[in-house]
Amino acid sequence: MEIGIPKETKDLEFRVGLSPSSVRVLKENGHAIFVETKAGNGAGFTDDDYQNAGATIVPTAEAAWERDLVIKVKEPLTPEYKYLQKGQILFTYLHLAADRKLTEHLIDCGVTAIAYETVEQPGANKLPLLTPMSIIAGRLAVQFGARFLERQQGGRGVLLGGVPGVRPGKVTILGGGVVGTEAAKIAVGMGAAVEILDINVERLAYLETLFGSRVELIYSNSTHIEASVQAADLLIGAVLIPGRRAPILVSRELVKQMSPGSVIVDVAVDQGGCIETLHPTSHTNPTYIEEGVVHYGVPNMPGAVPWTATQALNNSTLPYAVQLANQGMEALENNPALAKGLNVKNHCLLHPAVQQVFPDLVN
Repeated sequence: MEIGIPKETKDLEFRVGLSPSSVRVLKENGHAIFVETKAGNGAGFTDDDYQNAGATIVPTAEAAWERDLVIKVKEPLTPEYKYLQKGQILFTYLHLAADRKLTEHLIDCGVTAIAYETVEQPGANKLPLLTPMSIIAGRLAVQFGARFLERQQGGRGVLLGGVPGVRPGKVTILGGGVVGTEAAKIAVGMGAAVEILDINVERLAYLETLFGSRVELIYSNSTHIEASVQAADLLIGAVLIPGRRAPILVSRELVKQMSPGSVIVDVAVDQGGCIETLHPTSHTNPTYIEEGVVHYGVPNMPGAVPWTATQALNNSTLPYAVQLANQGMEALENNPALAKGLNVKNHCLLHPAVQQVFPDLVN
């Protein structure tokens, strides 16, 4: 099979769909890999690295896209729509629930679109291709939040760890899944006062075994959310409902009650976000101030650490990529987890969660 690896076009997105080591594995399986020139530069991989692994370097995005299987990191942007074609398999993050325009185009063009974020291991409630980026995004959420709490960045000038005689900053995390857990690890390590809110009592019990008394664990309801958000120096949205838009948990009125200069980082922004006042931003312009609060809404946070993120992503995606390359669409019949990733095929929207978001697009 011919496999294309185009350069990512999202703002300051330096990750790449395949690392040279992954290219070598696919080459050893008998496939031809075509990498757009300089596609891996931002992640520390040169064209020579790819050639040494067995790839062919092509000079344009079009030359990388015109292949049987295209492996990316982020969803195609509008200028890339022209490259999508019927019979082609697209394997990447899509987050369609937050992007009607892309959903409509994928249906119209006839491409087979398999989304990393909805590949799910049956019975385990695990999202193996979302998890590595969720780990990174959760850790970065606190790192970025700490930076934007600095006064020079528009924040209220709070040091999350505090100092002797001065209380530490308070970090409130909405959601105790992978993102929330990883955010809490970093926040605790910094010395912050940390609390996690979640609706899953069993998850809260597990988190107690992980953090003990170092993290305050609170059942999530509107009353508890209101009290926690008002007192937060850093609020992290870490809500995930696979394939669907994130629910709005924090209203504009509640944001108004936060201290001026507090910071919101919503990791759920690529699924629509769980904070009413937050909209997507970019690495170039990551924040804005609304209701006196600093908002950070970069949907591709792991792109800030592409050397780490590309390899972490490839560790998880490569087995599925090899299956797709070796077996084509039969891989979906042979691997139930991969079949869960199928969002669009033959001009039809197929993923149940996305169908609920766009019922008018269902044939």
